[in-house]
Amino acid sequence: MRKLVTGALLALMMTVPGHAQKQQSQDEFYEQLDLLMRVLERVRSEYVDEVDDKKIVEAAIQGVLRSLDPHSTYLNPEVYEQVRVQIQGEYGGLGIEVQADKGVVKVVSPIDDTPADEAGVLGGDYITHIDGEAILGQTLSEAIKKMRGPVDTPVVITIVREGEPEPFDIEIVRRKIMVRAVRHRIEDETIGYVRVTTFNMQSGRLVEEAVNAIVDELGPDLDGLILDLRNNPGGLLNEAIRISDVFLDRGEIVSTKGRRRQNNNRWHATSGDLLNGIPMVVLTNAYSASASEIVAGALQDHRRAIILGDRTFGKGTVQSEIQLGRSGSQAIRLTTARYFTPSGRSIQERGVEPDIELLQPRQKGQRGKPRREADISGHITNDQQGLDRTGEKDGKATAKKISTTDPVTANTVQEPVDVQLRYAIKLLKNMSNLPKPQLAEARS
Repeated sequence: MRKLVTGALLALMMTVPGHAQKQQSQDEFYEQLDLLMRVLERVRSEYVDEVDDKKIVEAAIQGVLRSLDPHSTYLNPEVYEQVRVQIQGEYGGLGIEVQADKGVVKVVSPIDDTPADEAGVLGGDYITHIDGEAILGQTLSEAIKKMRGPVDTPVVITIVREGEPEPFDIEIVRRKIMVRAVRHRIEDETIGYVRVTTFNMQSGRLVEEAVNAIVDELGPDLDGLILDLRNNPGGLLNEAIRISDVFLDRGEIVSTKGRRRQNNNRWHATSGDLLNGIPMVVLTNAYSASASEIVAGALQDHRRAIILGDRTFGKGTVQSEIQLGRSGSQAIRLTTARYFTPSGRSIQERGVEPDIELLQPRQKGQRGKPRREADISGHITNDQQGLDRTGEKDGKATAKKISTTDPVTANTVQEPVDVQLRYAIKLLKNMSNLPKPQLAEARS
């Protein structure tokens, strides 16, 4: 047991060199490590019931990571395989992006056209029970495992929703989730619309294909393009960079800064904007997170697009998946850097402020204020709290606010009305009177 614990914890500690030494001497660190092993030995030998060695070691590792921030976590072999499958864009389950919060599971966002989305699960919901079993105190990995299962089998999740007086159950039938990362269409005859639901391994390529398809269909009649990042919880950093590069001709896209030199990087756009400067609007809301915020922040800083909607989630940290063990079948997801927009802004806690703030009317069943990164216990703080959305200290840059309804007191609407999309179309239509760049130049 001692050898097992020592090997596991030392492997973990080796991935964050110098962390303990800043707090105490190396000797003191090993004394604390020995204390932990003695505690585990007592648990193993004296706990009222026999314990599973592997389970308590994994719990100890998870405890180390949970103490850091909400996004650092341990991925055992089973969960790590599920994560890799999900990134590839196809897996079995309910279709929700979740994270641990306050000992239970918080829904970041349902994925479009999945069982959870169709059942009415909303971003900001808390899942407290799965099939009647409380998940308080369980790891996120354990909760995800319970929600997944054979296709066409039902699962009941208990939801706590802000503004609802009592928890309520939703029964969802599992099915194979094939994430449609990108979709596109034409709006109002001359406006291209591209919706990105997640940043997986296919997203960048699919956005390029979608933009090219719109250009081929409309040609010189294209008045503008809407990039919809609402309810997109993020994903792969390199895909966010690739998508930003589709619309930028030059300049920095994003930078990252961490404790280790290898985590300090800058990425720049390559020559060639597929739209050659044709006007763009990016739609965001409180559940546009992480990679979505990288794209929105880059296009905003370069004044390449107007950001319209609500302030984004505010997750401005980068997680690295570090494989452990000889087989590489398990890993830790560790926060290793903060990312910064081209102007040097950190999005952490604050999110991307829209250029035009326009809140959607509440739909039936939606109550309460959205919960963002800053509302999650243990989140990493932002050292740039004195800066506005352009990196200025004087706070001159403020969003233009468009009033549609009072989001707190207005009656909920029964049928969805996408006022943000409607306003974006109107805005681009009005801009169509300006001289239009030649698309041929962008695609030659």
